[in-house]
Amino acid sequence: MTTPLPTRALPVVPAAAFVLVWCSGYIAGPAAVEALEPFTSLTVRFVLAALVTAVLARRLRGPMRLRGAVLGRVAVVGLAMNGAVFALMYLAFDAGMGATLASLLHALSPVLTALLAGVVLHERLTRVQVAGFVLGVVGVVLVLGPDVDEAGGPVGVVLGLLSLLALSLGTLGQRWYGAGVRDVDTAPPDPWWAATVQFAVCVPPLGLLAVLLEGVHSVPDVRLGVVSVLWLALVNSVAGLLLLGSLVRSGGAGASASLFFVCPPVTAVLAFLFFGDTLGVREVAGILVATVGVAVATGVGRRSRADVENVPSAPSQG
Repeated sequence: MTTPLPTRALPVVPAAAFVLVWCSGYIAGPAAVEALEPFTSLTVRFVLAALVTAVLARRLRGPMRLRGAVLGRVAVVGLAMNGAVFALMYLAFDAGMGATLASLLHALSPVLTALLAGVVLHERLTRVQVAGFVLGVVGVVLVLGPDVDEAGGPVGVVLGLLSLLALSLGTLGQRWYGAGVRDVDTAPPDPWWAATVQFAVCVPPLGLLAVLLEGVHSVPDVRLGVVSVLWLALVNSVAGLLLLGSLVRSGGAGASASLFFVCPPVTAVLAFLFFGDTLGVREVAGILVATVGVAVATGVGRRSRADVENVPSAPSQG
């Protein structure tokens, strides 16, 4: 049985900024895919993010001290949480999945991670967490409705679900390398250097996929491509890490995880403002049901250790 960890109230301005930064990734992501293709946009994004975080890590933390098995574990988790999660979701965007549904799927990650921790790691799983996940799934089904073609068809839906699974498995993987570090009585990996490694390790496989599957092609909207990729790299990845670190220091990782439940409605508003996406009564009801489910399952003020670790340490949104 795990011991509940205390959480503190989050400062309003950094919390609101984090939610906006996180949700904006679901707007910039489809824009980048439209302009540059999925793998090309991700390759450029992670190259820029790795370069910027490496400079900041060297300046703020000194030389990198990740070595051996710990470095390898950090890299593997990075491939899951950055490479697999976003490759799958960007392919879903390319298939036609909308920003709001993508955000809704990823918002279920804290709950799914807790469920996986209960099943795989035999951690304590409460009925409230299970009920919250069920509500979340019901909400997703309502948003999807009878016509999955509007969400990219069966292929788009499967890709989105696999992205959610990769995000939850990657989150569990953070405990894997963390446990190894504690075993050798060393400080946990520095988050800035860990983020740098996790961005950089995604560049070779994504770059290879970009060359093999997308090739060299003209960019129909250069401005859209440049703005969207710069936003993803500098705002989502770098500023997102800064804001997440501030929230963790202020209220604990568990408190910051509770912000996931507000992301789908915020993303829906942004999608309306930028893309003109509108929602019917069924979709609105689905978002509300899923939002309540995630909020119930992540319960502010009553959070187990499984919940606390359900927020990505790397600044990878959208």
